[in-house]
Amino acid sequence: MPSTLTIPDLAGKAVLITGASSGIGAALARAFAAQDASVGLHYHSGVEAAQAIAGEIEEAGGRVALVQANAAKSEEMAAAVDSVAQTFGRLDGLINNAGSMIARVLYEEMTDAHYDRVMDVNARSVVAASRAAVTHLKRDGGFIINTTSVAARSGGTAGSGIYGSSKAFVAAVTKGMALEFGKYNIRVNAVAPGLITTPFQDRFALAGQLEQVAASVPLRRTGTPEDCVGAYLFLASAMLSGYITGQTVDVNGGQLMP
Repeated sequence: MPSTLTIPDLAGKAVLITGASSGIGAALARAFAAQDASVGLHYHSGVEAAQAIAGEIEEAGGRVALVQANAAKSEEMAAAVDSVAQTFGRLDGLINNAGSMIARVLYEEMTDAHYDRVMDVNARSVVAASRAAVTHLKRDGGFIINTTSVAARSGGTAGSGIYGSSKAFVAAVTKGMALEFGKYNIRVNAVAPGLITTPFQDRFALAGQLEQVAASVPLRRTGTPEDCVGAYLFLASAMLSGYITGQTVDVNGGQLMP
């Protein structure tokens, strides 16, 4: 597929992107396909959206495999990883992008059930998918990129604290996996988006939150899914980032400068 920027070592790679039916995941599916990578496109309930993106990729000459799984279920995520690896005959990279706030719930009103739902989809899914992927990635080396969030450092906003905490877990897991998987020549890094205009924000943003962030960040706007793509492509390419592991790249317009 044609692209305005070609990263030679991504061509021919097989990459699984979780949570790829909308938002950042959908932008990543299109971007990796444009680099002539084979894309495993994971979704849960967004079947029509996933099929539409897959159709776009195939129409442009790309190769894509749709795989459905509940990110909160470890066995389903492991099966999704194995399915994509079997379809393409290899797996070179995993992008753990699936996640949700589920709902805004204040800590003083937190239930065990809500805690479990948030942590399962945002945290457990990363561990489960990565554990399954290592079996395939360690054959020739590869990469794992986890999607964390600016909320992992800021603590989130009213009612999103447990979401931010789950993303802080992902940031810590990124470092731990980098330490463990380096011996297999597997690089593990993360991207921490700020406020990105996606269906996620349409559902969960507080009233006036997008406008407030747009007015306060140095770049004077909220981000788009396409703003995030370059960081993932950079971290996926051994040619560009072959000696980088255990790191988090912030994409937030200056919203937070750690």
